[in-house]
Parts: sequence; structure tokens; C-alpha cells
Amino acid sequence: SAAAPNPAHTFERFVIGNSNRLAHGAALAVAELPGESYNPLFLHGAPGLGKTHLLGAIAHYLDRNHPELTLRYTTGEQFTSEFVSALRASGVEAFKERHRDIDVLLIDDVQFLQDKSKTEEEFFHTFDALHETGSQIVLASDRAPHALSRLADRLRDRFEWGLSVEIAAPDLPTRLTVLGRLVEESPVEVKAADTLQEIATRVPANLRLLEGA
Repeated sequence: SAAAPNPAHTFERFVIGNSNRLAHGAALAVAELPGESYNPLFLHGAPGLGKTHLLGAIAHYLDRNHPELTLRYTTGEQFTSEFVSALRASGVEAFKERHRDIDVLLIDDVQFLQDKSKTEEEFFHTFDALHETGSQIVLASDRAPHALSRLADRLRDRFEWGLSVEIAAPDLPTRLTVLGRLVEESPVEVKAADTLQEIATRVPANLRLLEGA
């Protein structure tokens, strides 16, 4: 089953703060002019900081504003699993077509490709094929390209050809804005004015943990 972007992951719903302003701007630039702004765009940072949200936002923006473009949204894990299945079923040509005859490739959790030499090799050729035709590539990972130490050097190099942007942990004003929006959309009533401040102060690092709190 294909990965699909979360319907809630749009640019409109992304809370911009000092920690993610550059990443948001780069993602929007890529969505507006795919293949022309930064190629590849590589987003990295700890889990729960908005990388997947920005990938989804690019996908939704393109669906809405560039329906003529063909787009593939996947993850490192799904790419690996589909490639292994294709090898077993002698369906490699169809696999290549799905990932290379496209205008935009969005791939989350590329760190999953480490230590999988055949899949890495396939992704290397996929990357080159897309880059040569000017197709847009957007990658997300839990660490920077140079920190993917178990990935082939030639792939790490390619990941740095375009723009590599870190998303850092959100500061207190950003966490408060996120919490305020969550409360607006939730049936839960928060009566005490300092409740959100208390939660935002105690849960510093991760937007998913904020939502849980």
C-alpha cells in the first residue's frame, strides 16, 4: 500500500517559528517552482519537528496548483520494501517507471536506506535519473547528510548538491502557538490561562509530545 501525505499537513496549518522558518521557506519555494529552486531539498532534524508535515504540504500544494505534474510520495522503508518485492517478482522495470518517470519525488526517512546495498544502488540510479531530467527531489531524514555514515559516499554527496536545512526544536512562543491552535481545534476546554504556558514550558522538544501533553 502506498504512503500518502496526511490531509492535515498543509502549508496553512504549519506553525512557523525561528526554528523552522528557513525549512518552511525552502519547502514553499520548491512547491511553487519544482525543479528550479533547490534540487535536491534535504530537510533534517529530530523526530516530531515538522519534516513530514512539510513533505505533505509540498504534495498538497502541487496537487492543488500543479495537477499536471506526476508526483511520488514515499518513505525509505516503503522504497526498500517495494524494491525487494519487485526483485522477487521480476518487476524491476515497473518499479523503475513508478519512481523515475515522474516530475517530483518526495521521500521521508531516507536514513532507512543505510546498510541496504542493493536498495541504495537502486536509489542512487533513481536520484541520478530524476536529477538529469530536472525533476524535483525532496528528502527528509533524522540527521544531516554527512551524519548518514553508513550510507554510500556517492549518495551522501548527492544529498548535499542542493540545499540542506535543519529543523531545530521549537522555541517557547512557537510551542505556545501550536498549543493554542490544537486547543482551538479540540473539544477539550482549557479554562486556566496559564495551563498552556505550563505545558509549553514542560514539553520543550517535540510537537507530537506537545499534542499528547
